[in-house]
Amino acid sequence: MIQTPHLGDMAEHALRFTRFYAASAGCSPTRGSVITGRHPSRYGVLTANSGHMLPGELTLAELLKQRAYATGHFGKWHLGTLTKTVKDSNRGGGRNIEHYSPPWENGFDVCFSTEAKVPTYDPLLKPKDSARGKGWDFLADKSQAIAYGTHYWNQRGEIVSDNLAGDDSRIIMDRAVPFIRSAARKQQPFLAIVWLHAPHRPVVAGPEHAKRYADYGSDQRNYYGCITALDEQIGRLRNTLREVGVAENTLVTFCSDNGPEGRNGAAPGSAGPYRGRKRDLFEGGIRVPGLIEWPATITPGTTAFSAVTSDYLPTILDILGLELPDRRPLDGISLLPLFNGTLAERPDPIAFVFRGKLALSDNRYKLVHYPSGMTEGNDKSSVVTQDKDTYLLFNLLDDPGETTDIAGQHPEIVARMRATLDLWRSSCLAGNERVEHND
Repeated sequence: MIQTPHLGDMAEHALRFTRFYAASAGCSPTRGSVITGRHPSRYGVLTANSGHMLPGELTLAELLKQRAYATGHFGKWHLGTLTKTVKDSNRGGGRNIEHYSPPWENGFDVCFSTEAKVPTYDPLLKPKDSARGKGWDFLADKSQAIAYGTHYWNQRGEIVSDNLAGDDSRIIMDRAVPFIRSAARKQQPFLAIVWLHAPHRPVVAGPEHAKRYADYGSDQRNYYGCITALDEQIGRLRNTLREVGVAENTLVTFCSDNGPEGRNGAAPGSAGPYRGRKRDLFEGGIRVPGLIEWPATITPGTTAFSAVTSDYLPTILDILGLELPDRRPLDGISLLPLFNGTLAERPDPIAFVFRGKLALSDNRYKLVHYPSGMTEGNDKSSVVTQDKDTYLLFNLLDDPGETTDIAGQHPEIVARMRATLDLWRSSCLAGNERVEHND
């Protein structure tokens, strides 16, 4: 249905995870896990548009500078505001100075960054008459457009004003590709974090990509079109690595930061066979596509190993033989033993927190906790509110769709996993005290 030949090719040449997890059911917390190796509960960005990267945190970009890496951030940041003066995006400007924490103050030398979301075509514009945030058909007549309210910023804290029309994924890659070419020309190792906005709302497909899906309604046409446009830029990125001669020994990853938006078919994205969507701690909210490509080391194929976005940082540090300068806890693990064929199962479970809900997933079982008064997801009409703390248990190997709660049949497993989850939560609270002290 959706045309993604370049991602298809990457999947054929990468390690494809069938159990890859975003660290959170929301975008910003997951992004922070990528660059810290830590769960959002430790660094304080628990939902979108809340908190910021604290000075006490160490990012992957800061750590790789020890090996003289060039570091670049391109696309959506969403881990703090980018300006103290100009009204910008969701929080930027004088109203939220305490949350100022741009990528260039978190280890990134080159930046082309937005605070949060933008339209996926003509990213600085929206229709004059648009009152909804889902998206719209591309604006052929720009006289009918007004400013969306978000800017792109560079590493000097300046608003970028050139090359901002057309497909947003292409606009972002127009900055990432020269960064990669420059580093390769200098024979300098590099870290390029490319966080494309698509297919986050508002979704807009340009004329070329919308035409490919002309038989669909507006929402689907724009959603599918912006994903195909994204796919082309993934192909461009991988072709660039080959052209400059560094593809063989460059590790390239691809994943999403949460499950699909929308409830009950209200948005085109699909979680496939999995229960729930974005903002859920059921699999549909946190289990996402995951690819890791590294031709020199990784044998292409499919793995059922449970991995999470918090694994990126410890994996890269392990590859480079780098260590953290302190004993701060990490929630991710190194996947290098998986790449080498010496690790078959994850040694420790993965914990999740989102808006009061908790979950713990090991290699077979998953515990989901809803506090008293909590509902499933964000569609309150479809779920009965609980009047007491509720623990659900699922056997993910036999029931990946989480259709059958087996907590009553296995109280001993529930008790064991509850104890593990409680210990982990205590560790997060202790870690927060230390990091906040450094702020």
